[in-house]
Amino acid sequence: MKPKRILLVDDEQHIADVVEYILTENAFEVLVAADGDVGLQKFTDANPDLVLLDLNLPGLSGLDLFREMRRLRPFVPIVMLTSRAEEIDRVVGLELGADDYVTKPFSPRELAARVRAVLRRAERPTEEKTASRFSHGPLVLDSESFTLAYFDIDIPLTRAEFKFMECLVRFPARVFTREMLINRMYDGEHVVTDRSIDACVKRLRRKFAGVRRSMDPIATVHGLGYKLNHAIESDK
Repeated sequence: MKPKRILLVDDEQHIADVVEYILTENAFEVLVAADGDVGLQKFTDANPDLVLLDLNLPGLSGLDLFREMRRLRPFVPIVMLTSRAEEIDRVVGLELGADDYVTKPFSPRELAARVRAVLRRAERPTEEKTASRFSHGPLVLDSESFTLAYFDIDIPLTRAEFKFMECLVRFPARVFTREMLINRMYDGEHVVTDRSIDACVKRLRRKFAGVRRSMDPIATVHGLGYKLNHAIESDK
């Protein structure tokens, strides 16, 4: 079986050397970039299966690189590498849609386990393949092509965002608690907080507002969680 290709973007040479050694020992193919510009080039040319990204980079900033990678290939998993003092980086990264984060210093076993867990989630087939296309008002979701259209305009989504909307569109009458959403979006394989779900909703609402501001497809059920806004049925 061909090894999974990991792109590491980190300007700290000693960290890069350690991470490359750990992942190579765990049968991954590793590409290394020391700045954002080289990272973007390797991301474009090498088509990695997962990216390990430090947000503090010379050249193209880590946040700008993150956004560009998400634009080019929304479903490629991105795991942030942060230090214990960089809580703001973790918060910003999760709000942008990072799949996970690993805090420096980390153990070799933890890093390899996190990478494997994120790759498993990325490869896991969508549940209940008997039907793949679902629609509700102006929303049309296709779980085979991983696409969501809103008023006939394709909305680029991360994997977590797609799974969130898949819950709502496939089960339009159901209220999903944050715990239910965490289990469906992240499969319980790493620690995710309610804040991650709320950040996901914030990103989705911003994307939908870019198409039409008159209606929010996501309804907040105070004290419980989220559901599909049935008012969008009449907003066609």
